[in-house]
Amino acid sequence: MTFVVVESCIRCKYTDCVEVCPVDCFHEGPNYLVIDPDECIDCTLCEPECPVDAIYAEEDLPEGQGHFLELNARLAAQWPVLTIKKDAPPDADDWVSVKDKLQYLEE
Repeated sequence: MTFVVVESCIRCKYTDCVEVCPVDCFHEGPNYLVIDPDECIDCTLCEPECPVDAIYAEEDLPEGQGHFLELNARLAAQWPVLTIKKDAPPDADDWVSVKDKLQYLEE
């Protein structure tokens, strides 16, 4: 099993989760983070750290978010590993309550 970053991270990209990851499984894109399923050890440390509830266990993905498992795996293979906490984008708070953000994902 792995943990998965879902849609609510798009355009928010808070990196609190990265700081607690013991295996450096987070990868950073332009406006989204993903978890490499091959590196994730299912430690659960990242899930409570996310301020926008964007991280779920694979088996607990919200309805309609299942495709994010494949998306995380695909993008983790393309994007660089992120190992340190960074400042969130200046407009991150404006995106917290926005729904249906997949259209804003920059790959």
